[in-house]
Amino acid sequence: MLPYTVYILKCSDNSFYTGFTTNLKKRLKAHNKCEVHYTKDKLPLELVHLTLFMDKRKAYDFERYLKSGSGIAFRNKRLI
Repeated sequence: MLPYTVYILKCSDNSFYTGFTTNLKKRLKAHNKCEVHYTKDKLPLELVHLTLFMDKRKAYDFERYLKSGSGIAFRNKRLI
């Protein structure tokens, strides 16, 4: 069983991108090849956090939380 990864990238404009994947290496390549709409004009990117989950639902829920108002505050205080 593959782990599910929730990751946070810091973009060149100092914004953050939060994502979810089962293949982090492949997903980071996609970001760096301008294949992801949000990050394509914000290169270079820096991986600033990742969390691994064995449960897909927990990973999905954590990603959604990190995109919420309280999740952004948690991210800024605890994860980056």
